[in-house]
Amino acid sequence: MKVELLAYTQDADKLVSAAAKLCYAKSDIGTLMENLTDEKVASFLNLLGELGHESPVEHASFTFGIEGVSRALLAQITRHRIASFSVQSQRYVDKSGFDYIMPPEISDIPEAKELFEKEMEHDAKVYDRLRSMLIEKHTEAFLAEGKSEKEARSAAEKKANEDARFVLPNACDTRIIMTMNARSLYNFFALRCCNRAQWEIRALACEMLRLVKGVAPLLFAGAGPSCLTGKCSEGSMSCGKMVEVRKKFKDM
Repeated sequence: MKVELLAYTQDADKLVSAAAKLCYAKSDIGTLMENLTDEKVASFLNLLGELGHESPVEHASFTFGIEGVSRALLAQITRHRIASFSVQSQRYVDKSGFDYIMPPEISDIPEAKELFEKEMEHDAKVYDRLRSMLIEKHTEAFLAEGKSEKEARSAAEKKANEDARFVLPNACDTRIIMTMNARSLYNFFALRCCNRAQWEIRALACEMLRLVKGVAPLLFAGAGPSCLTGKCSEGSMSCGKMVEVRKKFKDM
C-alpha cells in the first residue's frame, strides 16, 4: 500500500479558525484573518470541538493518492459518499498480469498462501484467454465496419477489457485519488481507524490520519476511532482494548 497527500488546504487550522471566528465574533471578512495567533487558532478549534460545531471544518479539504489496494477496499471506501473519487478503470486499462493484495491471515499459513497464489495465477490466465478471444472477435467486427487494421485492433482491445474484467478477483489491485473535507475525514477516521474495521481499510485510514496530522495537527488532534473521546460506538462488539487504542493514537 502506498498513500500520498497530493494536495490540501493550506493553513487549514487557521482557515477553519477564521470560519469559527466569523460565527462567534463581529469581525468582517476583511479583518477575519487578523490576529489569529497560534493560541487563538487552538482556542477556536477547541471551542468547535466542545460545541460539536463541525460545519466550519468543511472548508478544509485533502486529496490523497492511493495505490496497492484491493478492489475489495474500493467497495468499502466508496460507501463514504461525501467524497470525490477517481478510480483506475478496469474497462479501459488492460489488467493482464495484474498485481494483487493478499490478506495477512492467508499469507501466515504456507498452504493457504500457496493456494491463494495459484488461484491468482489461474484468474490471470483466464482473464488473458478471454481477452484474447474477445479481441479477435471485436477486431473482425470493426474491420467489417471499415476501420483500418490498426484502428480495429485498438478499439477491439478496449472493448475486450470491459467483459474480460468480470473474472478479475476482489484481490486485484487498483489506484484511487480521493478528496474529502475534514468533517468527512472525522467520520471516516472514527469508523475506519477502529480495531473493528477490516484490516486493509484500517491500515489506509491510519496512514491517512498520520499524513493529515502532519499538515493540520490542531484540526486533527482528536481524530481517530470513537473511543478516543468517548465510549466505544461498537457496543457489545467492542474490541475491549480502549486503553491500548488511546495510547496508540496519542503517540501517532
